Amino acid sequence: MVKQSIFGRISQLAKANINALLDQAEDPQKMLDQMVRDYTNNIAEAESAVAQTIGNLRMLQADYNEDIKNAQDWGNKALAASRKADEYRNAGDTVDAQKFDNLAKVAIQRQMTAESEARSAEPSIASQTEVVDKLKTGLDQMKNKLNQLTAKRNELVARSKTAAAQSQVHDALKSIDIMDPTSEVGRFEEKIRREEAKVLGQQELASSSLDAQFNQLEDLGEQTEIEARLAALKSGGSKPAIGAGAPASSGATVDEADFDKL
Repeated sequence: MVKQSIFGRISQLAKANINALLDQAEDPQKMLDQMVRDYTNNIAEAESAVAQTIGNLRMLQADYNEDIKNAQDWGNKALAASRKADEYRNAGDTVDAQKFDNLAKVAIQRQMTAESEARSAEPSIASQTEVVDKLKTGLDQMKNKLNQLTAKRNELVARSKTAAAQSQVHDALKSIDIMDPTSEVGRFEEKIRREEAKVLGQQELASSSLDAQFNQLEDLGEQTEIEARLAALKSGGSKPAIGAGAPASSGATVDEADFDKL
């Protein structure tokens, strides 16, 4: 019963579909680690059980071989006793002849017993041999599965580390992306742009202020000329020259009807 249980467990583990189990797992790496531990423990238990089964088989075989040898030995002793009895009988010694015939019969009886024991052990030996062969095959399959599991786990661990490294590199590159406004470089560039815009604004403001100052100078020149001509008229000087300068507003309000009163 124990042997059948061990054989069933080995067969079940040996037939396990690793990829199917991984597809159903939430965390494949943890599942692989657990499976590696389970397989390692089961292989150790299976090796112990298989070793015990092989030991039992070897004991049966040793007993069987001993029975076969005993049967041969008792057969040889029976033959020797029978021949000795014939020698005594030919010599006319019936007493000793009968004695050795009886010895031959005892030897034959013991030969038959040894042969019977050997025959009765043959089915057990055949059955045990089959079980041992299956256990060995299953054990080898389990070891192959363990190698597959270990390789798969190592592959996943390596891929996980590679993915993590790639993610770190990506994050590092993203943090120094000059097009990223959230990065330090992006914020520094934005600060420079604002300073440049401020300078442009100051230049534009300064330029418009200078134009206004020149316009004020032109207006002041016209007002000065008007005042000069008016002074000349009052002093009886010549009339204002036509084309000498364009009339301009002196800043006071003029009513056109006042000219009709002149």
